[in-house]
Amino acid sequence: MIASIHGVLEARRADHAIIRVGGFSLRIFTPSSTLSHLGEVGAEVTLHTHFQVREDGMALFGFASAEERDAFEQLITISGVGPKIALALLSTMDASTFYRAIADEDITRLSLAPGVGKKLAGKLVFELKGKLPALAATGGAASGTPSGKLQTEVLEALMGLGYSAAEAQAALARIPQDRPMTLEEQITFALRSFARE
Repeated sequence: MIASIHGVLEARRADHAIIRVGGFSLRIFTPSSTLSHLGEVGAEVTLHTHFQVREDGMALFGFASAEERDAFEQLITISGVGPKIALALLSTMDASTFYRAIADEDITRLSLAPGVGKKLAGKLVFELKGKLPALAATGGAASGTPSGKLQTEVLEALMGLGYSAAEAQAALARIPQDRPMTLEEQITFALRSFARE
């Protein structure tokens, strides 16, 4: 099993990166959140990986953190959730946000990922609710359901304005959490962050 790799980024595509390790170039499928953190071509990168062997082929999946890899591995154990859907979920939210959405039973937030409808989101909550890592479960409880619902409303508002789920999630991550903000203030801050890009 390949637990992690360290090499040089050769190329970045829509759903994968090419990383040179020793004398080999490996194609590693990643969530878009991981792709955006890899840096420029030629940079040294380290990814936590999951190696999958199936009848129809082999694939290597890479993640910026061990927590994201663990979330991916939990997701693909669920019937009806393959690597493509697992990557879509982790492209729209990081591992801690995903665990918080499960803990809060936030079906709306989970169903924002491409390919995940309300039925599948409900299945994810049912299957994973009691299997959360202790750290993630604590984070979910500390955040509280109201803030989780407010974040979901911000995401829905941004997507209603035409931004993709990944863009909305990235803008949400830039909103400061050190002071209380109303829904309108958070949406305004997120829109201004798009203007600054």
